Amino acid sequence: MTESAAKRGILLASAAAFLVAVILLVTVLLPAEYGWDPLGTGAALGLLGMAVDDVAVLDEQDSPWRQDAIALQLAPFESVEYKYRLQQGEALLFQWRADGEVLFDLHAEPDGAAQGYAESFATGRGSGANGSYTAPFPGLHGWFWQNRGDKTVIVTLQTSGYFDRAVEFRDGRAFTYEVEGAR
Repeated sequence: MTESAAKRGILLASAAAFLVAVILLVTVLLPAEYGWDPLGTGAALGLLGMAVDDVAVLDEQDSPWRQDAIALQLAPFESVEYKYRLQQGEALLFQWRADGEVLFDLHAEPDGAAQGYAESFATGRGSGANGSYTAPFPGLHGWFWQNRGDKTVIVTLQTSGYFDRAVEFRDGRAFTYEVEGAR
């Protein structure tokens, strides 16, 4: 093969690669990534809508923002649950601290679920956590703590969010607390 034939082959291969890239750009990439479908191929291939960003940056609430703070005393081997009534999509910001190690379980009970059913989201042993939680369904959402030590432990919980009441479960009884507005 002569040098000019090799150069011509490289030029043809480069031109073919460029042409394929332009075709892919117009038929696939632009419709999928940018929602622009000049030839209608994105719609035909089901690629339109892939570029839609489903993350909502604003989620307005009808409920007022509320804050709650409580200190829960746990004798050795005693446990307590403290939960908030949240609707699906409502947010809860939280921080809890214990002055000793406790077993914890952040979980939720969906409305209409069988007695005793709960879905856990974070479990373990520790002396604190903080973060945000968004209710995946309407129901009671909150924590179970148990003191496995031989000394009394105090768990302090601070929350804010779109809840209207808190429920404490202790010694087989439930105590409901109405939470006014932000305080």
